[in-house]
Amino acid sequence: MKIKVILLAVALFFSVSQIFGQDDEIKKEALKHESEARKFAAKDSAKLWTIGGVGSLTFSQVALSNWQGGGQNSMAVGSLFNVFANYEKGNSTWDNKLEVAYGQIRQGDLGMRKSDDRVVLDSKFGYKATNSLFYSAMFNFKSQMTDGFNYDPTANKLISALFAPAYLVFSAGIDYKYKKLFSVFASPVTSKTTIVANEELSNQGLYGVTVGEKVRSEFGGFVKIWFKKDLFQNVSLETKADFFSNYMHNAKYVDVNWETLIALKVNKYLSANIHTHLIYDHDIIIKEINKPGIQFKEVFGLGISYKF
Repeated sequence: MKIKVILLAVALFFSVSQIFGQDDEIKKEALKHESEARKFAAKDSAKLWTIGGVGSLTFSQVALSNWQGGGQNSMAVGSLFNVFANYEKGNSTWDNKLEVAYGQIRQGDLGMRKSDDRVVLDSKFGYKATNSLFYSAMFNFKSQMTDGFNYDPTANKLISALFAPAYLVFSAGIDYKYKKLFSVFASPVTSKTTIVANEELSNQGLYGVTVGEKVRSEFGGFVKIWFKKDLFQNVSLETKADFFSNYMHNAKYVDVNWETLIALKVNKYLSANIHTHLIYDHDIIIKEINKPGIQFKEVFGLGISYKF
């Protein structure tokens, strides 16, 4: 009898051990599948985002010694940081882009002076209506980082500063996209806000604000055109133009902000680029001509760049 009891106990022990062993195996297998599922989910999430950008540092110099043709020694340095993060899932898209540029130049004995300074942030959400058309909402911010001066032989006069001016645009409309080359965003409902946070500048009524006021709000129609293409091997062109008309004041005058960048890549790290910027704003008075006019800037740089 005792032998039978012992044998029965041993049999039960091995049965229970086997059951628990199988249970452990089941748990391990479940954890393995869960881990793999998380990895696949992470990969799928990563595929939804396209992230990249470029950073560059450019230099130029002129050195003269007994040069009879005239001229002055000069040195210039410029930097550009351009990054984008675009999201796409199903019928939804979300495009984001940040551009930061800064440069200084020294000519003769005049000391270092600012030659470039801009911060631009674009964000646009779209929901696909057809293969090429999207219902879209857009946000745009433009400003600069440091003080800007109108340089004069007797005294340098402050004409811009951080958030003076700054421009905020909120817009809703239709966006037409052709592949990744071209897009046109059109909005009949747009809010444009001009900020002059610096008291000295706002008291002069610069950039269209009322004298002593720091904010000016406008409501109107807005169009943004964007185009990007590789012209040749290692030569690319990107251009974008914004057009805004204020429904409430001088609607016939259209504000224009048009930028173009031509980039030439010599090798993995060496590049050259030309950046042009044209602005027309009927509310900004050009003091040299005492009326609204076209503002234009061109920057050429040769230097080091890195694309990621």
